[in-house]
Amino acid sequence: MPELHELSALALRDLLRSGSVSATESTGHFLERIGQQNPLLGAFITVTADQALEQARAADTRSAHSAADDLPLLHGMPLAFKDLADVAGVVTTHGSAALDHKPAPADAPLVSLFKDAGVVSLGKTQVPEFGLTAYSENRIAPPSRNPHAPGRSSGGSSGGSAAAVAAGLLPFAPGTDGGGSVRIPAAACGLVGLKPGRGLVAAGESAGDPARLVTPGPIARSAEDAALMMDVLAPGNQYLEAVRQEPPRLRIGITLDSPWSGTFPFTPDREALDALQAGEALLEHAGHTLGDAGVRYDNRYPDAFTTAWTAGVGAARISPSREAQLAPLTRTFRRRAQQRSPAKLAEALAFLRQFQHDTEAQYRQWDLMLMPALAQTPRPVGWFTGTAHGSGRWPSAQWPGDADGDYRKQCEYAPWSSMVNVCGLPAITVPVYWTGGAPGSGLPMGIQLVGPPGSEALLLQVARQLGF
Repeated sequence: MPELHELSALALRDLLRSGSVSATESTGHFLERIGQQNPLLGAFITVTADQALEQARAADTRSAHSAADDLPLLHGMPLAFKDLADVAGVVTTHGSAALDHKPAPADAPLVSLFKDAGVVSLGKTQVPEFGLTAYSENRIAPPSRNPHAPGRSSGGSSGGSAAAVAAGLLPFAPGTDGGGSVRIPAAACGLVGLKPGRGLVAAGESAGDPARLVTPGPIARSAEDAALMMDVLAPGNQYLEAVRQEPPRLRIGITLDSPWSGTFPFTPDREALDALQAGEALLEHAGHTLGDAGVRYDNRYPDAFTTAWTAGVGAARISPSREAQLAPLTRTFRRRAQQRSPAKLAEALAFLRQFQHDTEAQYRQWDLMLMPALAQTPRPVGWFTGTAHGSGRWPSAQWPGDADGDYRKQCEYAPWSSMVNVCGLPAITVPVYWTGGAPGSGLPMGIQLVGPPGSEALLLQVARQLGF
């Protein structure tokens, strides 16, 4: 029998529900894996071993007095949450040295959703400060590293969660995606990452997100595992049942157009184009029809998106005496957000609503849109901030200060992510290519498929059809 961390999330779930594996045994196994590998990978900021084992024992007691069909959907499943979400009794850092780190008094709605589904929480995973960036590095803990190449980043902002799944420290994990924060790390770590459409998962909504960009979504090793998590995130839709059905033959539009190109011109890496070509071949072999799809984007997009994306950090409660402890990118964008007038934010939000209308009208000519997941291979740790660093955290005096250069690099790295959030559309990343020529060899590269509203099940079906 494979070791527990080698099983799919679905297979592990079935063993736990049947009683073939106890929650205590499973929890202990994954905690041991975390203890062995986290010092290198930096996937977890906080490990809550004592709480996890207590929850596991309670799950086993419940199992002993219940039929399998009466157990919750994810009975005894090990899970962890990004350190942006409150877990009762556990410190929430938000990846920031500028905040007091106090235990949360109650669970966030997303955490409650999973606890009600029966999970055992193992801790909190690494994030960038306030979830703002496409890499998971901050001033309070070691950076999250890519299990396939520890000198490379695992992406962000769900980078710790993706690293944990890719390294077998978790069977799967929920992320949150406001500009690519599920899809970017999933692609960087060779995983399936699904961003649901706007409004489908109510537990992820936030008052600090005026454009309604952020939604939770699964980071998993397969489409079936992602579908299992979607049955928790959006109950009643039966994604696990749907994912096993064959999708219809689709018309898929291929594009390299990006709304960032006018402000930050970029050229995709050869590896990104190789991944796109590999994805095209798989989709054509599956019977779908592909064609070139030119998309026109308004060049006012970058400023409007940045205004909406950073509005929340401008409103965050941070003592003036602690602002110097913010990372330069956070501090710069916080200051600019505070200096903007309410009218400027309202203007940006109105533009983004029109952008959504115009973009969806172009996308509707096709059943799905296809593009690379990322324009570059996973970046070295420290690359975005300008100084590669070792295993430790950044000393405050040494953190580079080029916030605009950092932001530009992120937009060039992931130029096809944020517009999907603005449009509120579902999207999935699939790891179709490895730079070493075989799965698990070299660095992973993926494709992104974007669908119309309500196409989450279809995207999962296509990913499974392609062998993922």
